[in-house]
Amino acid sequence: MTVPDAPGAPDTTDTADATATPAVQLLTTAHVRDLLGLTGVRPTKTLGQNFVTDPGTVRRIVRVAGVQPGDVVVEVGPGLGSLTLGLLEAGAHVVAVEIDPPLAEKLPGTVAAHAPEVADRLTVVRSDAMDVTELPAPGGRPATRLVANLPYNVAVPVLLTMLERFDHLAEVLVMVQAEVADRIAAPSGSKTYGIPSVKAAWYAQASRAGSVGRNVFWPTPNVDSALVRLVRRDPPAGEATREETFAVIDAAFAQRRKTLRAALAGWAGSPVRAEEVLRAAGVDPTLRGERLEVTDFAAIAAAGRG
Repeated sequence: MTVPDAPGAPDTTDTADATATPAVQLLTTAHVRDLLGLTGVRPTKTLGQNFVTDPGTVRRIVRVAGVQPGDVVVEVGPGLGSLTLGLLEAGAHVVAVEIDPPLAEKLPGTVAAHAPEVADRLTVVRSDAMDVTELPAPGGRPATRLVANLPYNVAVPVLLTMLERFDHLAEVLVMVQAEVADRIAAPSGSKTYGIPSVKAAWYAQASRAGSVGRNVFWPTPNVDSALVRLVRRDPPAGEATREETFAVIDAAFAQRRKTLRAALAGWAGSPVRAEEVLRAAGVDPTLRGERLEVTDFAAIAAAGRG
């Protein structure tokens, strides 16, 4: 069951650990429609609510994510529980972060009905993912994976926030809008390379992990979806902090058509100072931001400290 909200902390439902995986009944379109009727929830664009209704797609996501029995997995935006049930079927303990109160309240009951023998592996955190500063650690084990169907309108900030706050998340597989996936995984020099690409690269190596058709969702979205995999790695070596480096990234891409000398003039104090810093960092001032790697931005931030 779900316990009441505690002052200053998200609501959680604590459960025991297990790794055996009996049969789990995944959700279909009929289940999704029935559950929406029971919760009284109407899918909204504001929360980016499109629910996966194809069991095959759910199992594919779980398989591509590499979820193993005993893993502790964070799921942001579980909704009605389509992916949650798939993760439980794979033997994981799921920490599900849900912002919508009716959905958060209903999820434990849905899991109990569709997967009664593994329902004790679910922990529900009733909160906006952007507000979560601590995650439950079932059995004292922190989550090592994030697997989620992220709401399209907040996918990038949620992803970057989770990577920043929870360094124990070693691997991530998220389903996002296809063009967002392209931006996150884009290599330097490409047309889609930008702020999400570089900031994600501070934390992890990102890559596209497949496409997902529109017909597996209800209601059917107006955009295509894709999977993005991120594997945690050490941030760039050097003296610059994440905050300092991100400030340079933001300035460099604020006006994409400008050279770095011009784009970083405001950040550095003047075009002349920007050129001095860029040369000290070993970066050509006539380049544009999309030509640089995250290590270059870190070097610029470090050189600009003086």
